[in-house]
Amino acid sequence: MKITQQSTDNTLTLALDGELDASSSVLLDTELTKPDVLKYQKVLIDCQKLNYISSAGLGVFISHLQQFQDAGVKLVFFNMQEKVHNVFEILGLDALMTIVPSAVEASAI
Repeated sequence: MKITQQSTDNTLTLALDGELDASSSVLLDTELTKPDVLKYQKVLIDCQKLNYISSAGLGVFISHLQQFQDAGVKLVFFNMQEKVHNVFEILGLDALMTIVPSAVEASAI
């Protein structure tokens, strides 16, 4: 798993590349736990190169969801591959989290 960061004044974009499983979820959790993450209005998760997500990976996002909401930070997923999106749908997480098709739509939220 590789995580690439890009930021603007109010938006942090994390591009995920590879498989988000039990071992790599620790890396993602470390990124999302950094104090400066909550200074952004939006955290965008680019899933274009994310080809697998395990329950541990999903758990990282779920564990940070309330913290982001309390801080007024919008968490938005975009460019999600169909097989990854299906996992979110099956678990009902698409109702809890914002998932949009493209970077343009993610930036517009």
